[in-house]
Amino acid sequence: MFSALSTGTRIAQRSRTLFARTCAHQAPRGMGKKKGPSEEALSLPPHPSGTETPIIDTHTHLISTFGAYRQKYKDGQHETVFDFVKNMYAGRRVEAIVDVWCEAPVQRVWREIADSAVEAEDRERNWGGIEYWFVMGVHPHEAKLYNDDVERDILEAMAHPRCVGWGEIGLDYHYDNSPRDTQREVFARQLRQAVRLGKPLTIHTREADDDTERILKAEVPQDHRIHIHCFTDSPKFAQRLLAHFPDLYIGITGVVTYATNENTANLLRALAAQSDSPRFILETDAPFMIPANIYTALPSMKGRLPLCHTAMIPWTAEFVADVVGEGWSTDRVMALGRENGRKMYGL
Repeated sequence: MFSALSTGTRIAQRSRTLFARTCAHQAPRGMGKKKGPSEEALSLPPHPSGTETPIIDTHTHLISTFGAYRQKYKDGQHETVFDFVKNMYAGRRVEAIVDVWCEAPVQRVWREIADSAVEAEDRERNWGGIEYWFVMGVHPHEAKLYNDDVERDILEAMAHPRCVGWGEIGLDYHYDNSPRDTQREVFARQLRQAVRLGKPLTIHTREADDDTERILKAEVPQDHRIHIHCFTDSPKFAQRLLAHFPDLYIGITGVVTYATNENTANLLRALAAQSDSPRFILETDAPFMIPANIYTALPSMKGRLPLCHTAMIPWTAEFVADVVGEGWSTDRVMALGRENGRKMYGL
């Protein structure tokens, strides 16, 4: 029988390493070494809107999130990733998460996690009834490490019953952690495999509008399901993709709440003006992208939260409702995000 405790203990050790590697590529807010808030601050109060719409987080890095938690709270009460999920999300109406594995080489612990959620009784025992799904690919930061062995491991994962897509893959010309020609080559190669298998796509694109659009249109059928993850680029770029791909969705994270990011808010206003059911989905990109407006619900807390997690999605939805204006509420945003998320990944 599967042992959540023994597996979770091994994962706790591996997640710290994976989190450290992830942080080498990104600069998450609020993850410094300052003392900061107590562990209890992560257990958020109910959202003030009283929304009862279940949460679907279409993009979270669960092992990195647990690694961030264990790094910050070395004596924390949650000893395994399963403890973390079951206790942190208890009573928060978390219905489903799409976990993202995008490292090279592939982290073999993915199978232990995925196998823990195959049957309904597994999900009840290990995940508190939450639906666990995952996608896998190689992030553009690590495109230089992509090879036949990595691809073989990803193809193995694609056959798992909890795998719902290939990603996150794409282009990142902001950091250029891999050479751009390598990024483009590996992006196209992964797209071809995903299309061959009929797997939905999770796309990372940053400051690479022209090349992302060109490669997607060249390699991907128009009716393929595509998730443009954590969108922050030009609204016109998003509009072109939405017009060409009828099953493409724009991923909205807590970054929409940041004053430095006007593109995502402007895109949402345009989409809401064009349709009563704009094609966006809600995600966290946890442990990154803490919604800035969450601190209004924590007036007595000193400092900043050390990580993002799935139960924060209602605050992102609240901000989206405020951005698009009249006729929109947190609950309406949550409901549409949930509906679109299920369509995108066939949940």
